[in-house]
Formats: sequence, structure tokens, C-alpha cells
Amino acid sequence: MRPLRMFTIEPSLPEQLSPLIELAHNMWWCWQGDVLELFRRLDSQGWEDCYHNPVALLGRIPQERLAELAVDEGFLAHLQRAHKSLKDYLSSVGWWRKTYGGDRTPQVAYFCAEFGINECLPIYSGGLGVLAGDHLKSASELDLPLVAVGMLYQQGYFRQRLNADGWQLELFPRNDFHNMPVTLYRNKDGSPLVIEVEMLNRPVKAQVWVVHVGRIPLYLLDANVPENTPEDRHITAQLYGGDQEMRIRQEILLGIGGVRMLKALGINPKAFHMNEGHSAFLSLDRCRLLMAEQGLSFSEASEAVRASNIFTTHTPVPAGNDAFEPWLIDKYFANYWPQLGIGREEFFALGRQEPTNKEEPLNLTVLALRMSSYRNGVSELHGAVSRKLWANVWPGLPIDEVPVTHITNGIHARTFLSHEMAAVYDRYLGPRWQEKPADMSVWKAVDTIPDTELWRTHEQRRERMVVFARRHFRQQLLKRGAGANELAIADEILDPEALTIGFARRFATYKRANLILADPERLAKLLVAPGRPVQIVFAGKAHPRDNPGKDLIRQIVHAARKDPFRRSLVFLEDYDMNVARYLVQGVDVWLNTPLRPMEASGTSGMKAAANGALNLSIPDGWWAEGYESDVGWAIGSGESYDDLEYQNKVESQALYDLLEKEVVPLFYERGSDKLPHGWIKKMKRAMSKLAPMYNTNRMVRQYAEKFYANAAARWERLTANDMAEARELAAWKAHFRHNFASVRVESVSDDLAGPQGPSRGQGALVGRDIHVEATIDTGALEAKDILVELYYGPLDEDGQLHTGEAIRMEQTGEMENRKVKYTVAMPCTRSGMTGYTVRVLPQHPAVSDLREMGLIRWV
Repeated sequence: MRPLRMFTIEPSLPEQLSPLIELAHNMWWCWQGDVLELFRRLDSQGWEDCYHNPVALLGRIPQERLAELAVDEGFLAHLQRAHKSLKDYLSSVGWWRKTYGGDRTPQVAYFCAEFGINECLPIYSGGLGVLAGDHLKSASELDLPLVAVGMLYQQGYFRQRLNADGWQLELFPRNDFHNMPVTLYRNKDGSPLVIEVEMLNRPVKAQVWVVHVGRIPLYLLDANVPENTPEDRHITAQLYGGDQEMRIRQEILLGIGGVRMLKALGINPKAFHMNEGHSAFLSLDRCRLLMAEQGLSFSEASEAVRASNIFTTHTPVPAGNDAFEPWLIDKYFANYWPQLGIGREEFFALGRQEPTNKEEPLNLTVLALRMSSYRNGVSELHGAVSRKLWANVWPGLPIDEVPVTHITNGIHARTFLSHEMAAVYDRYLGPRWQEKPADMSVWKAVDTIPDTELWRTHEQRRERMVVFARRHFRQQLLKRGAGANELAIADEILDPEALTIGFARRFATYKRANLILADPERLAKLLVAPGRPVQIVFAGKAHPRDNPGKDLIRQIVHAARKDPFRRSLVFLEDYDMNVARYLVQGVDVWLNTPLRPMEASGTSGMKAAANGALNLSIPDGWWAEGYESDVGWAIGSGESYDDLEYQNKVESQALYDLLEKEVVPLFYERGSDKLPHGWIKKMKRAMSKLAPMYNTNRMVRQYAEKFYANAAARWERLTANDMAEARELAAWKAHFRHNFASVRVESVSDDLAGPQGPSRGQGALVGRDIHVEATIDTGALEAKDILVELYYGPLDEDGQLHTGEAIRMEQTGEMENRKVKYTVAMPCTRSGMTGYTVRVLPQHPAVSDLREMGLIRWV
């Protein structure tokens, strides 16, 4: 039944309490312990019942209670202090403006399909969204002129329920946006701002909501408006829901709709950051806008767009990257590519590794790679994996020169740190750990924390986690109608003093949640050893269409029901940010067992480390670079196996060995004061070494210094003077591409004894340079258009040069018929079989990376 009239009922607060509205609508509160305590003071049980949603809480508090608070001097003083802190924070000048100057006019637009800021705004599924939320929090603390773009999902990601067999079921409750910390963006006349994107020859409209994350505005698109068809209203129904056609509709709205939304808001960023490939279509609409406004060709517009785009890939396997079959692209873009002034094949080539392969789908990761100048993976190992995975986008380049770098992920520590541990840091590290969390010198003071105080704080958090787990487990049993006997066990699971291992993440098969169950008998002996008990807490969701992932959950649930494990192994359903905080704050060991190198980064172990837990992990993702023997344990040394069954056997045995011989003994080795001093020493090393390195303040600052500032500067340069440099660069590239085939390496010689060519020269000695000379026929190009390099390095057993180092050869003279001589002194710094070759690349002052054109000529 449709209502006669619709309206929103808002909380009616006494004037003295009005600052609560502003505090509730800026999600700065979710990393401010003092403000969180303020909301708890309103109604502690209501705060839990509202799932830590202050907007919903304010609407539920009885007027009588509000009247009491309005005359409570202690509460009013607390409120004024919190409100002043927010005002001071918003008006203060942070790192970016101190470093680069300017005001807060947005210069960077950050796009992501999901944002995990707090559990009360469930528009995230897991690690990607939580990382994006942490990115915004650190961008706020660093005072970056950044605006974020995403989508507001009516049902968000699913809520998890397990049936009696332990099989995952998915529930999709609807979000009530009017009782969440989001605000509908309105025009000056009070009407909602609405943008539109054409799909299937009809306009799809979307209204705009805004979430304030400290200093950063997050704008969210919502297609659930009456003007749309029922089919189109479902575009923003579920995160990662539906089939491939729904996915492309969502990504068109995010990328193309996001660009149009910023334009409608009057926001004109200089740099665009695509966090994963879901928003890759934004590059195309940025080009379309420039073409329409500046009268450019697609090639001219793409130069400015590419120069100011940043792309971060998070997926280390081809199957995890969105790719759409040609028929689907034809269906949704046949009317779009004419607006870009290009044909169908040129459009498809933008998203294909092999541009001429007409059967290859259009891959959004490839599109983002081609349309960006700054590209990165999310850990050192993932950067190397990505260079290998996407090498075909730049054919002819050595793998180690593929232009994809890395910036290792981090966490926003204050979001995931327990209040008790934060108080310990305040006492012994001072305020600088909050102000400059990436400063290594600040964290050296962790060593000054008394062992007694650190261990007491950690034990309090373990006890609280156990209480939470029992309550949570009891609730999940009640939901599926468990009997009295099962409910009684829920009150006895877990020992608040036992060594506790946590495993919580997305349940995908490559993460191998069941690796620790490989030998049930050996595990049982480990868990119930007299005087040295061990317990394991699992949590996590499988994708709704991932039945093998769901079966992993089922295996764990069934194992937990068997007698040896009934009280020491538990699976907590409906994993989210709230459950994650309890676990990372309360466990002793954080377990991670992925198949290397399929973990791009992982961040849950970073959260655990900041709280004093020790990581026990396969050296994959961030742990491949973070591991040292004094901060945790590595399972294996990063070996590769062809036989998965054999690999699982080897690594499960290595895991058991570590637990039996190192982890458990160290935890239970107590001094006369009953403290595990060896364990505490390891905790302190992990906290002092890992917390300052693996946090998003360090990460976002690296993005700012390496990418954002440079991308914004290049945008200004290429768009100045009526886009003069963009036009000139596009013309130069077209000329270069057309004539590069005429360039030839005529000859190469050196001063080694013996014949020239691929034979063994003589006389090379460590410490003595080899002088190499090359003659290049520049053909229809000028010498200034090309870069000539010597590429040299060690040879493998087959005499092949796979990885090496490039050094520039200097022009030393010109000959007749456009032939130019180049020379260089090649240093000999190591003995052994070594080889060199010569190559030619494009060269232009406006090109930031000579490799991005994908043109290279070897001898």
C-alpha cells in the first residue's frame, strides 16, 4: 500500500543537547574513545541494541531521559568537551596543507565499490571496504583535500546465519538510511540532487547521500528512486549481488555516474584514484566530459585523464578481476563509444591484454591499467605478482620493469585498538602515537611499558572477548532453535585464561581455514593438553555463490561439535567489524594460512599486532615483508609446490610443529610472578615494529607523496592554456607510433676481446667498465624522440637475460642518413656470466613513465 504522504520524523532534543546531532552525523566519533563513551552514557543497552548507531539511538531515547540529561552537569560537560574537540579538529591545519599549501578544495577523488567505516553503516563486505574506510580516516587525519565516491546499498552485504548442519544462509535486511549517519544531499531549493546515466536507451537516475568521515565527505549514489523502473532501482540493492549484467550496471553507475555526480556537486578534482577496477569506467566519462567541454579528440582527452589517474589493484588471480563478454559490452556501450569518437574495436582494445583478440572479454583491470599513469599492488609481493600477471599489457618489457609498483596496505589503528590498550599507549607513548602513528621513534617507548601492566591489559581483553563469544554463540544457537543442552554448552565454551588463536576472514578456499584441522588427533592433543590448554575462535563469511567456501565453514562447525573440541573450538557467525574488533583485541595469536601468493595483502593481522597479538602465518601478502623472528612466526619459507595435497600436508605439519614446539611453550613459560616474560617481549617487539609501519597514515601519505601530488600537478600542466600540452602530447604520440617501425639498431660494439655478437667476450674484470657503442637509425623520428638504453645483468643457466638493469646511453655524434651514435660505460660489479643488449624507447618531457606507451625495440 502506498502512503498518502511521506515524511521523516527527527529526534526532538533539548537545546542543550543539540550538539549530539552534529556529533552523530560525523563518523569521526567511531575512532574517538571519549565520544563513544558519551553515546554509551545516553543509554548503554540502547547503544548495543542499535548496533553502535548514534543516529538511531537518539531517535529511541525517551523524552524523559533526554530531559534528565539536559540538566546533568557532568553529562553536559562531557558533551561540550566532545563537541569542542570535533570543532577544533575540523578547523585545524594538517600535514597536507602544511606541506603543499592551499585550502580544502577537493583535489583528489577516491572511488571504491564499498566502504567499511563502522558496523552501523553496513555497505561493506570485507577487507577492501574496511581498507577504504581506513583510507578516508587517515586522509582526514592528514588533512588531504580528498572526496570519496561510492554507492549506498539498500541491503548492503548479507547477514550470515548458519543452519543446523552448519551451512551458511544469507539474509538481506533493508537499511533504514534515515536512521543512519548519512544525509540526503539537497539542492538549494530543498530538492534532492539527482544525476542520470543512460543504460539500455533509458536514463537511470540516482540520488546522492553524504557521509562525513572527519574532514572527508563520502558521496554515495542511490538508484532506489521512484523515477526508475523496478529493475533499475535494484542496481543499488545489494553489494556484489546478482549476475554479470547486474555487476556491469553497478559499475557503470559507480564509474560514469560518480564522475557526473562530482560535476553536479561542483567538485572538480585534479586526480582520480580507482581503488580496485570496479570504477574503471570513470576514465571514459572523464574523457567524454573533456571532449565536450574543450573540443578535444579522444586521444587528446585521454592524455590528461591518464596522467591524473591512479589505480590500485587488490586481486592476485585473473579470475578475481571483473571482465565482461563482448555481447554484454555491446549491449550497454554501443551508444556510448560514438560519444568518444572511437569505433567498437578501439573501445574494446582499451580493456584487452591482446587488443586484436576479438574473443577476449573487456577486463576492467586492464582498462584501469591502460588509463592510469600511477599503478600499484598492495604489498611488495603482490606488486611482483601483479607485474607478472599483467605483463602482456606492456609486451616486450622485462617482468621487473612492468610499470606496476606497490604501496603496502595498513590499518587505522585507533579504529581497531581496544580502549584499554589505547590508554596504555597514552600513558607510556604520550599523545604522539595518535598524532604521528607512523613515526618509528614514538613506538620505541613500548619497551617502557611494565610487563605487569601490559599483560594485565591483554588478559582483560581476552576475558572480554570470551564473554562476548559466549553471548554471541548463545544467540546464534537460539536463532536456529537449539535445545537446552546445547545452550548450556554455550555458557562454558572457551577458557578466559587459555592460549587463544583467532582465525577470521572471508572464507575462500585459497585461505585454507581448515588447514589446522588436517590432523584431528594431533590437534586434539594440542587443544586439551593438561595445564597448557589451547582454543581457536573462527569467524567469516563465504560469498553467497561460493559453495566450496561454505563447505569450509560447515567442516569447522561439525568439528566443533565433537567431544575433543566442543569447548575449545567455536565458529561465530555473522562476522563484521564489531566481531572483528573483539577478536583482534582479545586473541593471543592471529592465524593466517593462505596459499601463497594468493593473499594480496591482508590487514587483519595488522589489527591484531597493534593490540599485542602475535601473528602465525604463511609468509604471504604483508607478512612476507613484515615477518621477523622476534615479532611472530612464519609457517614455512614461502616454498612453492605443484601438488596441492602435498603442500597442505607439509604446511599443516609445519603449523603443528610451530604450535607444539614454540608457540604453546613460550605462552606457558611463566616466571615467579606468573608472567610469560618471553611472550611479552615478543608482544612488545611486534607492537613497536609493526604498528608504525602497517598503518594507513603511512600508507595514505605514500599515496599522497608518490601519486596524488604528482597526478594533480600533471593535470594542471596538461590542461593549462586551453589544453595545449595535452593536444601536443597526443599529436606527438600519434606521430611516434606511426613512425616507430622505421627505427633500427644498426650495430653494437664494445671493447671486450673476441668477436662481436652473442659469443663469449674476454677481458671483463670486476671493477673495470666495459665501453659499449651503438649506432641507431632514427628513421622518420628525431633523436630527441628516442631513449637508447643498455640493458645488462646476470644470465640464467640457459644463457638468457631475464632480469637486469637499464642505463641510459648518451648521444655522442650524428652520421649521415639519420644515423646517431650512442655510448655508455657498463660497470662490472660482480663476477659470473653476464650479458647485455640494447633497446630503444620513446622519450618526451610530458611522459612520466617511458614504458607506459608499450613501445620498445630490442636489438
